[in-house]
Amino acid sequence: MTSMIIKPSTKAGKDYMAIFTKANGRTKTTHFGDANLDHYTSGASKEQRTRYRARHKKDLQTNDPTRAGYLSYYILWGQSTSLRENIKSYKKRFRFK
Repeated sequence: MTSMIIKPSTKAGKDYMAIFTKANGRTKTTHFGDANLDHYTSGASKEQRTRYRARHKKDLQTNDPTRAGYLSYYILWGQSTSLRENIKSYKKRFRFK
């Protein structure tokens, strides 16, 4: 099973990074979230969330939950305004530890 942790990004212009670690020890790091924009967990309105999710639904066509589009869609613009709740939900949905 793959594990996932979310930390503040070390990349300029990005909010967060997700570090995925597979059972064999290999890691993948994905930076996501525009540091210059609000998102649902940082004060954007429900209407902004609806518009964002409509525009970015196409990002889910990759079928790869380790990509930035998935992370932003479900974590930054997820069901809750709580980052912690959205991360918990993401891990459960995609079976990350």
